Amino acid sequence: MELFKETCLKCSKIITEAYSTSFTLGIKTLHKKFHLPIYAIYGFVRCADEIVDTFHEHDKRKLLEEFKKQTYDAIESGISLNPVLHAFQCVVNEYGIDREYIDAFLKSMEMDLEDHAYDRSLYEEYIYGSAEVVGLMCLRVFCDGDKEQFEQLKGPARSLGAAFQKVNFLRDMKSDFHERGRVYFPKVDFRNFNNASKAEIEADIMKDFNDAYKGIMALPRSARMGVYLAYVYYLKLFRKIQHLPATRILKERVRVPDNTKLALLLSSYLRYRLNAI
Repeated sequence: MELFKETCLKCSKIITEAYSTSFTLGIKTLHKKFHLPIYAIYGFVRCADEIVDTFHEHDKRKLLEEFKKQTYDAIESGISLNPVLHAFQCVVNEYGIDREYIDAFLKSMEMDLEDHAYDRSLYEEYIYGSAEVVGLMCLRVFCDGDKEQFEQLKGPARSLGAAFQKVNFLRDMKSDFHERGRVYFPKVDFRNFNNASKAEIEADIMKDFNDAYKGIMALPRSARMGVYLAYVYYLKLFRKIQHLPATRILKERVRVPDNTKLALLLSSYLRYRLNAI
């Protein structure tokens, strides 16, 4: 049984490495004990996201319903023949990840199957379920049973997840609109998106980044470097977006080059070794 568990956890690692170089590098700078549990969370999240975002030739609603049922069955029974779900249920049951977080995440995935005009309420609900609860799941792992620490860091963890998601929304505005018919930001018209609307969104994101930073500095040292690295990657991406006019955001997907990511990794590691983070 232990061999099956380890193999399933490594499957989630492969998924993470295939889909996100940034998060993979961030995970690798965590203490080794956190690697496989965080890969398991990412693998679960990525599979659900793929269902609603890319499986256009299939019945996405049916696939998501099956995935949802299999998720809860795996958590209840403590086993699944789906490697990603077996890895995820191991982490959920070992670290006491709240069922409410899983419910909220899957609800946001279901929202992506509908054509929504996102008002403020729906926008906040979607971000909570799609991103903030993922941060809270990871925080459960990092706090490793320390309930007081978890409660103190819940707010910043949510802010970090929200910042990441909102940056993704800005970065992916073109593909979200043309490929999926989505604009997540409330009262934003893709065809009339302008610098004033962009600046308002960016001010909100910057507040999330500032709130998140305070929590990162209070994380256990074994988790701090990896989370900080993800933070600086996204902050760098955000700064690039800030310096572009709204018209450019509507035409291209901004990214951080690999050599810049490497430089950020090295500078972050140096700060970590000098106890500056």
